[in-house]
Amino acid sequence: MLNYFHKAEEPSGPVEFLIVGLGNPGREYKGTRHNAGFMALDRLAEKASVKIDRIRFKGLCAQAVVGGKKVLLLKPGTYMNLSGQSVVEAMNFYKLPPQRTVILYDDISFAPGKLRIRASGSDGGQNGIKNIIYLAGSDEFPRVRLGTGDRPDRRYDLADWVLSRFSEEDRRLFGQAVENACSAVELIVQGKISEAMNRYN
Repeated sequence: MLNYFHKAEEPSGPVEFLIVGLGNPGREYKGTRHNAGFMALDRLAEKASVKIDRIRFKGLCAQAVVGGKKVLLLKPGTYMNLSGQSVVEAMNFYKLPPQRTVILYDDISFAPGKLRIRASGSDGGQNGIKNIIYLAGSDEFPRVRLGTGDRPDRRYDLADWVLSRFSEEDRRLFGQAVENACSAVELIVQGKISEAMNRYN
């Protein structure tokens, strides 16, 4: 497969896509299941040879070229439940519709290593997505859901679970999902979301 990532610290032309990883800012949340979106976006930035370190849109961002398209990589700094504040501010600034706003985030419904890619859909109980849909007034966002695994016991507190860290084996499986998520984003920005779904779902 061709590598469509290009090193370009100052890409020319307008931003064509917004690529968002959801998570919580702060050292205490680093590496937790709920920060799966942040981890995938960090890997995407690494592949594109950029650092997500510019403070803007109530978060951290960086411009990059992914899949031959100029994109803005964005990590909201608003905490998960208010992710829409950051995302919609960036969408409005660049005049990007939901269809050009790709969201990467965690999903306990799937085991570590699994991805679910969709062109649109409901929030599925994920509070970050719920806030984005509410503030944007649309659910037409392409999204890449990264499986983080469900609680071993339903009596386990859900909030505690999503803020826990992966076991060594789950982290290995999740790492492969991150690589696949990056490849899926390449395809999505090229208008090949069906191919991404067929290949990685």
